[in-house]
Amino acid sequence: MQVYRDLQQLPRFKNAVITIGTFDGVHYGHVHILQQLRKVAEDCKGESVVVTFDPHPREILFPQKSATRLLTTLDEKIELLSQHGIDHLVIVPFTKAFSELSAKEYLENFLVQVFNPHTIIIGYDHRFGHNREGGLPLLEAEQSRYGFQLVEIPQQVVDDLAVSSTKIRNSLIAGDVHLANELLGYPYFLQGTVVHGDKLGRTIGFPTANISLNDNRKLVPAKGVYAVDVLLGGQVFQGALNIGTRPTFDKLELRIEVYIFDFDREIYGESIRANFHAFLREDQKFNSVDSLVEQIKLDVENAKLYFADPYRQS
Repeated sequence: MQVYRDLQQLPRFKNAVITIGTFDGVHYGHVHILQQLRKVAEDCKGESVVVTFDPHPREILFPQKSATRLLTTLDEKIELLSQHGIDHLVIVPFTKAFSELSAKEYLENFLVQVFNPHTIIIGYDHRFGHNREGGLPLLEAEQSRYGFQLVEIPQQVVDDLAVSSTKIRNSLIAGDVHLANELLGYPYFLQGTVVHGDKLGRTIGFPTANISLNDNRKLVPAKGVYAVDVLLGGQVFQGALNIGTRPTFDKLELRIEVYIFDFDREIYGESIRANFHAFLREDQKFNSVDSLVEQIKLDVENAKLYFADPYRQS
């Protein structure tokens, strides 16, 4: 998959079959559209083109609202899209000026002039242009003039996409990683760099790797303890990850830290990825450090039992 970030540097696509969207999460609903995109491109001997935006349009259109929580950062989105046999990914810089293009300017100066599409695959309710004034009726009215074909994504599929994205976010916020993973089609993950913490874990026999996220817009699941597998230096390990404020020690800052099983290497500054598989318990305050240690032992045992179960669902 070729990735382009500059509209001035695009090649001339052959029979471009394009679809447009944020594709946050690249979940199973998105995969349905990507499969259709590839099929149409193969049928017309063309090239499949996914058009997405950075930053997320909500960040530009509604800056006064609460921060956008992404299921996937841009780099993660690129990685996931590359797994689906797409020929080209075009990342459009979403700016205030771009958002103010009229619907006809968007169609003529952006879709047609930039991509010269053979086919546009679009949702029945897709809106574009200033104040979302453009949509499927405009594309239908202009398709013979500009010589492109339209493939409409039906209402049921579009509704499923919206529900899936919302469900995934709500599931992660509630700690239901099983449902989130089912809707995503893969384990939800956090990526970042291992940083120094205050090393409280070492003092109680459970040294943890503190994770500083690559992008603070990434959605962090509910506070609590999770069974995770960890990708580190090209190897996969299992572990128990905690998202919380360490209330037993009267701390306030939210931390993401993972205890990696059977691991004793120094990894400060290294990249790390944690894949979420199961929610084990909520974050809680214990009456004593000894009580906390006993609970952590139980957490580790439960995580290991989870990974040892050949019938586990994740």
